[in-house]
Amino acid sequence: MHDLPNLDAELLQQPDPQRLGAADEPAHPPRILLLYGSCRERSYSRLLTEEAARLLQAYGCETHIFDPSGLPLPDDAPDTHPKVQELREWVLWSEGQVWCSPERHGAMSAVFKAQIDWIPLTLGALRPTQGKTLALMQVCGGSQSFNAVNQMRVLGRWMRMFTIPNQSSVAKAYLEFDEAGRMQPSAYYDRVVDVMEELVKFTLLLRGRADYMVERYSERKESAEALSARVNQRSI
Repeated sequence: MHDLPNLDAELLQQPDPQRLGAADEPAHPPRILLLYGSCRERSYSRLLTEEAARLLQAYGCETHIFDPSGLPLPDDAPDTHPKVQELREWVLWSEGQVWCSPERHGAMSAVFKAQIDWIPLTLGALRPTQGKTLALMQVCGGSQSFNAVNQMRVLGRWMRMFTIPNQSSVAKAYLEFDEAGRMQPSAYYDRVVDVMEELVKFTLLLRGRADYMVERYSERKESAEALSARVNQRSI
């Protein structure tokens, strides 16, 4: 053993290539939750999200789009509020997610951020977002920007999600959708296809393995110490 006096050798686990190989592949289609960040009647973040959902379904996924309308401000209602419970249930259901926000004042929208703020890092014994895949998109009213997706990438990391490398930013979104709300052919559309394809691939790669991928030495150590404390307490 190397000279690592601060390490609990019994809790150190060597990465196991076998566990990164063939997983117990779930039989159901990949489950993807999509969140968007505007309650406008003609919301371009919603229209882009709906287009993404169609692509995901074409790739064989089961999708659900959460409607943020009626979701209270964080801490302005109890977490038993029906919309909060609905959001959390869909988060637990999902294996991957798509986040799409308009850029407002150089940042993600308050409507979008409120949804994330209602998702706790822990929910009982579960970490609702840990190990799930994530794809990021934004819509802009003017020239192309990446402020919102960059902010959401930080959020995704904080929520312990596997955020895929590719992302989409649709500039002058009001020009990219027809009267029926369908996205028109463009390089922006092609990028959305790319992002959804990549999300599905990463989701298929990680599901069945995510728990192992996010398992941590520090958490094994904390659990061992908690168990020892309980055992010692009982022996008193």
